[in-house]
Amino acid sequence: MKIEQIYTSCLAEAAYYIESNGEVAIIDPLRESEPYIEMANKDNAKIKYIFETHFHADFVSGHIDLAKKTGAQIVYGPTTMPTGFDKIVAQDGQVFKLGNITIEVLHTPGHTMESSCYLLRDENGIEKAIFTGDTLFIGDVGRPDLAQKVIAELTQEKLANHLYDSLRNKIMPLSDDIIVYPNHGRGSACGKNMSSETFDTLGNQKKTNYALRADMTREEFVAELLDGLTPPPGYFPQNVMININGYESLDSIMEKGTKGLTPDEFEVVFKEENAVVIDTRSESEFVKGFVSGSIFIGIDGSFATWLGTIVEDVKQNIIIVADEDRIEEVVTRMARVGYDNVRGYLKGGIEAWKISGKNIDTIENIDANELSKIKDAKIVDVRKASEYQSEHIENVINAPLDYINESIKLIGNAEKNYIHCAGGYRSVIFISILKGKGYNNLVNILGGFTSIKKSELFSLTDYVCPTTLL
Repeated sequence: MKIEQIYTSCLAEAAYYIESNGEVAIIDPLRESEPYIEMANKDNAKIKYIFETHFHADFVSGHIDLAKKTGAQIVYGPTTMPTGFDKIVAQDGQVFKLGNITIEVLHTPGHTMESSCYLLRDENGIEKAIFTGDTLFIGDVGRPDLAQKVIAELTQEKLANHLYDSLRNKIMPLSDDIIVYPNHGRGSACGKNMSSETFDTLGNQKKTNYALRADMTREEFVAELLDGLTPPPGYFPQNVMININGYESLDSIMEKGTKGLTPDEFEVVFKEENAVVIDTRSESEFVKGFVSGSIFIGIDGSFATWLGTIVEDVKQNIIIVADEDRIEEVVTRMARVGYDNVRGYLKGGIEAWKISGKNIDTIENIDANELSKIKDAKIVDVRKASEYQSEHIENVINAPLDYINESIKLIGNAEKNYIHCAGGYRSVIFISILKGKGYNNLVNILGGFTSIKKSELFSLTDYVCPTTLL
């Protein structure tokens, strides 16, 4: 028997490859199928099942493409939701045989109503691992407010109560020494405060995870679970529906998205086809020169999360500026979160745009030392509210990037605004968006709050340990 966790840090997502005696199960696969197929081929094995723990909100699963390419059967837990693909709707307690081992479905509603965990027993029938999806994380549990974005009557209070029962009736009675394998780790918006660890024993989670306290009442659980929740990214409900209804094959999306466009062709798509330009280079390169009106979302940051937060409609036409050796990576990572309408990329990059004589914009930078010398500088903190509340420069406003449409209202265009985040990535995203809307008095603070604090030149509030990472 082999269990392999395939962790994708930019999405904080874990898929799983399980092999026994030539048969393979994949749990919660990402959009691209080839890595799983290659792993099975290497083991001289056949992919038999694709187990989904729920209808995912934060990424588009690869279940449909993978099933078409391998003949594997897609399995969900109990659900009445009609889908655009064939699937097995398993019953609570149903057992699937995989080589010499078995995988049992444990229906655990709470994060969503169809949420299910998969309990693995080895060749001797001994419980070895549980794949918990978004029901149980390391250090946290799944937030109960996402399904209500798709089904209105499923309030977060109702789902929180379901989750309390699922944890206590289905998971906590299991053996302490089984391994918990969740779908996400720290950085995902599917939970409030999960650990950077990506697996653990159930026994240790019972000791350390607030949601598994044995003496916790239902009322205490619901109150703690709902405390600190913030609205989820806008693309989440759209991804749920893509995962339910189906999607275009990734192969087709890659063919369209990796088409090179000359500067003239690029400009036509930009201006005449209502396309959004996403520049995925590093922030240090972007600020030196970029296509006027483009939005910076660097591929080396939390790319998918910020793309989904900033570009609200997953059907939006997109054209990209990127380092040419990373075009396929960019298109793939967009498709992972449902942005399938990539029309191509700027061939030759920003240099080709400059040579063609087209408009270039730049962003002004300032360091913490220079900023400290400016009297009454209007400083804007674009970090999350939880970061700001934890520690910030005294008497500055918080205009979080994750609620950009509301935050714009806090920014004036008559005076200079000095913008910072934690390290410089989000502040450049923020400024690029506002520049596209005609705000020209924005200055990026190099190194963000990290540099500001290190300089010791600013009065800061007392540090308060954050209770949520949302």
